[in-house]
Amino acid sequence: MQLESIKGVGSKTIGILHDLNIYSVQDLVNYYPYRYEILTPFSLSDAYKGERIAINVMITSVPNVYFFKKNFNRMQFNCLHLNKEIKAVIFNRAFMSQHLKIGKIVTLIGRYEARNNTFTCEDIKLRELSTTSITPVYHTKKGLKNSDLHKMIINAIDYSYTMENDDLIPPEFRSKYNFMGQEQMLRMLHDPKNHDEVKKATIVAKYEELFNFMFKINYRHEVNIGIAKEPKKFNKTQVNNFIKSLPFVLTDSQNDATDAIIKDLKSKKKMNRLVLGDVGSGKTIVSFIAVYATFLSGEQSVLMAPTEVLARQHYKNALNIFKDYNLNIELLVGSQKSKEKEEIKERLLNAEIDLVIGTHAIIEENVVFQNLGLVIADEQHRFGVKQRELLQNKSDVADSLYMSATPIPRSYALTLYGDLDVSFILHKPGGRKEIKTVIKKYSELKEVLRTVLEEIKKGHQIYVVASMIGEDNDLDLKSVELLKSKFDMAFQNKVPSEILHGKLKAKEKQEIMQRFKNNETKILIATTVIEVGVDVENATVMVIFDAHRFGLATLHQLRGRVGRNDVDSYCYLICDKEIERLKVLEESNDGFYICEKDLELRGEGDLFGQKQSGQRTFKMADLRTDKKILEQAKKNSEE
Repeated sequence: MQLESIKGVGSKTIGILHDLNIYSVQDLVNYYPYRYEILTPFSLSDAYKGERIAINVMITSVPNVYFFKKNFNRMQFNCLHLNKEIKAVIFNRAFMSQHLKIGKIVTLIGRYEARNNTFTCEDIKLRELSTTSITPVYHTKKGLKNSDLHKMIINAIDYSYTMENDDLIPPEFRSKYNFMGQEQMLRMLHDPKNHDEVKKATIVAKYEELFNFMFKINYRHEVNIGIAKEPKKFNKTQVNNFIKSLPFVLTDSQNDATDAIIKDLKSKKKMNRLVLGDVGSGKTIVSFIAVYATFLSGEQSVLMAPTEVLARQHYKNALNIFKDYNLNIELLVGSQKSKEKEEIKERLLNAEIDLVIGTHAIIEENVVFQNLGLVIADEQHRFGVKQRELLQNKSDVADSLYMSATPIPRSYALTLYGDLDVSFILHKPGGRKEIKTVIKKYSELKEVLRTVLEEIKKGHQIYVVASMIGEDNDLDLKSVELLKSKFDMAFQNKVPSEILHGKLKAKEKQEIMQRFKNNETKILIATTVIEVGVDVENATVMVIFDAHRFGLATLHQLRGRVGRNDVDSYCYLICDKEIERLKVLEESNDGFYICEKDLELRGEGDLFGQKQSGQRTFKMADLRTDKKILEQAKKNSEE
C-alpha cells in the first residue's frame, strides 16, 4: 500500500513523513503517540493558583493583536467564564483572530492569575469541552501539524483495514490473554475515548512488539543450530601451550569463555557466540586464541572492527601476540592505497594470509577467502545487521564470534541475544588498579587541572572529552575547540594537545591517534569517538565535561580508556547537574552493575549506543518496566 493512497498525504507532506521514517501505510499506522494531552473542563474557582487547566469561555470582545519583533505577536480579548468576565492573552497565534468571533464558545488551556484577572493561554481549542478529552501527541516536524498527522493516521487505519492484514499475534495467544484485535488496538492508541483505552491498547501493542522481536530471535537461533559444518581439527595441547606462553595468566572468566569457544570450534554445528565483557576485561585475547586454533586447523580468520583506529590497534596487538608463531597477518582498511589493497585481496584468495584485520573494507564484494573458518566482529553492536551478514556470507560455514564491551544485565543479554550463545567475562585481568572516579563542579576545575599537570610531569597522558564538536550556545556545551583553547591557555601552550572527532577524515584520525600513542601529544581532546577500544596504557586521567549529557554506560566505557596499566588512574566528571545519578560511577567500577542502574534511570536506549548503530530499540516496549511482558513473549515465541 502506497502512502500517497491516504487522504491528506500530498507531495509536500510525503517528504516530511520520510524524514520521520514513515515510508508505508504500515509505518504510518504504527507511528505511535509519545504522550497524550488529557483535558478536563475546570472552573476557575476549583483551580489551584498557577495550575494548568482548561476552561470553557464565551468571547465577548474582538481580539486585539499587537506585533513586536519579527515573528512575535500578542493577542488578547475579553471572555465570559461562568458569569465572570476575564481577560485572555496568547502569544504568536495572530492567525487565530479571524476564528474568534463575539459569542463563540471556545476552550482555553493555560494558567489563571487572579491578581490581574488574566488567563495566559498555551493553546485555544475552537470548540466547547463538555467532557474529558484525550489527544494523542506525536513527534513531528516543521510543516506538519500534530492535528494533520493525526488525521492521516486515522485515514490510514480506515484505508488499511478495508483490506486483509496479517495478524502479528497468533490467534491462540490473542484468545488466551483476551487481547483486542489489531485494528481496535490501533484505534484506541490513536483515537482513544479515555485513559483506560490507552492502557489496554498499550499492553497489546507492547506484547505484539516483543512477541515478534522474540520470535525472530528464536527463529534465527533455530536456523543457526541447524547449520552443519566440518569440525575444526587441531591439537588442543598446542592451544593450551599457546595460552601458557602468553605474558599473563587468563582470568577464570576468560578460561570459561575460551573453553566454550574451543568446544564450539570442534563441534559439528556452526558457532554463533557473543563474548560480552566489561571495558578492559580481556575479550580480544580470547578471540586471538580462537584465531590460533583456526590457524592450526588450516583455515583463515577475519576480524572486523568499527573504526580504523581500533583495527590498527588489533593489528599491532596480533603481530605482538603471534610474533613467535608462523601466522601471516595483514591489515585491510579504507585508507590504504589501491595497489596495496589489491595485493592483500590476491593473497587472501590464494590462502597466503591466515588472519586479516580491518574495517568495513573487508566486507566489499571483491574480498574473497579461499578457506575462511572464523569470523570475528568486535563491538558488534556498532555494525548494522546487513554488515554482519555480509561478513558471515564470506563463507557459508565459518564459525562466528562477536565481541561487545557494552555490558548488559545478564537476564537481558540472554533474552535479547537469544539467537547467540553468550559468554560473560566478568573480571578484569590482574595487575590493573581500580579507576578513581570523582565528580567535580565547574567551580572546582582548578583542582582537576592541578592533577592533570602533576600527571603530565610524571610523563603520563590525558584524555579530555566534550559532548559536541562545534559550539552550541543554546545547550551551553563545551566544544572540543573551546576546550582546547582553555587547556592551552591554562598550561600556557607548553603542553602539546590535539583534537579528535568523528568528522575528521580517517587518515587525519589515524595520524592524531598515532601521535598520542607515541606520547608526542600529551592531551587528547575528543568527542566520544574514543569510547571504543582505543588503548594507550600511558593515559592515566580522563576528564569528561558536561558529564550529565551521557548515560552511565557510556561514561563507564569512556573512563575505561584509562586504568589500563598498574599505576593510579583518575576519571573526573565535570558538571553541575544530575550529580546524584552520576554518583553510581563514584561507587562502582563494575560495568554490569552500572548498566543495571543505567537501565533503571534512563531506559534501554543507552544499552545499544546511537541510533545509526542498528541497535534493538522498541517503539512501545520499555525494558525497565516491561520485563514480565518480555518474559511471556519469549516463552510464547518458543512455543
